[in-house]
Amino acid sequence: MAEQLEKRRLGRTGLEVTVFGFGCIKFPKISAGQAEEALERALDLGVNFIDTARGYGDSEVKIGPVLKRHREEVYIATKTGDRTAKGAMKELETSLKNLQTDYLDLYQAHWVCNNGELDKVLGPGGTLETLQKAKEQGKVRHYGITMHRDRAAIRRAIESDVFETIMLAWNPLDEENVGDLIALAHERDMGVIVMKPLSGGALVSPEGAPRVEGLDPVVAGTLRAIAARPDVSTVIPGMVSVDEVEQNYRAITTADSFDDAARRELFETIAAMKKELRYGQLCLGCGYCLPCTQEIEIPRVFRALYMHQQYPKDQRYMGRELYESLTVPADACVECGECAPRCPAGIDIPARMKEAVAAFGSRKDG
Repeated sequence: MAEQLEKRRLGRTGLEVTVFGFGCIKFPKISAGQAEEALERALDLGVNFIDTARGYGDSEVKIGPVLKRHREEVYIATKTGDRTAKGAMKELETSLKNLQTDYLDLYQAHWVCNNGELDKVLGPGGTLETLQKAKEQGKVRHYGITMHRDRAAIRRAIESDVFETIMLAWNPLDEENVGDLIALAHERDMGVIVMKPLSGGALVSPEGAPRVEGLDPVVAGTLRAIAARPDVSTVIPGMVSVDEVEQNYRAITTADSFDDAARRELFETIAAMKKELRYGQLCLGCGYCLPCTQEIEIPRVFRALYMHQQYPKDQRYMGRELYESLTVPADACVECGECAPRCPAGIDIPARMKEAVAAFGSRKDG
């Protein structure tokens, strides 16, 4: 008998969703039959939250027949990328038809990644008008927003208290620097949905690497780390097969075993893989380099540098903003050598500090 999945309250929606949900972003890559098999297996295991979007190709169409058979067993969420009330309503009608249902449990404004986009959603004639009207009409039970990267916009959306849920990309590497914003959303009683938990497929063990009790240790450790956060309502890895469903289910249902030792082991495993996810050796954000003798927040310096170097050009300002918010700058480094041996990724921390100074300038007097 399968172990029962934990259910958590999806913020002020009041919905009780399984901590392990089903992300359908990859469905355009597989056949309708494969999609159906994966969904049916997930439902067999007790998964009750499915997430898709109008922008995910034929994903909704492939979900429709399964949803029709199991409508009362599952919560369905989809999204609109249209920033106008008229366009969002048109997309809603298409989604309802594709999904073979007359209502959605959650309708979300999709990919709102800066304040300009948020202005369009919230402004007169914007997406929010349709979200509210559709709820009044009974076509939508609840509504939310999905966002990336722009901390100021994310904070503004959370503090607006308009949306019932928020979807953010987070994993233990915290590549989008939103870990604290997840906590803020939870404090304001928003349901928190975590997307891209495996960094778009980057957080997996190399081919041929040994499995632990049949599980990929990186995938399992990552999902356990996310599920171990009490401020996360549900995590929705993108899945395409019965095997992926079963593997992720097993990882999630052993999340209570994720303690400090397991966390350290996860970071050491990722570091040992020597993945170059974006550039050079990636800071894992684990904090094992701390405390710094000069009180430099080393992981945040590296996060700022990463944003400055790797984000799209119109978003790189966020790296400088983060760096300038730090109390102690990188040029306070005295190369004492205490931090580097503690880094599981083997980063030459003093050298990377010099790189940060070169990128952001020196704050030393004179």
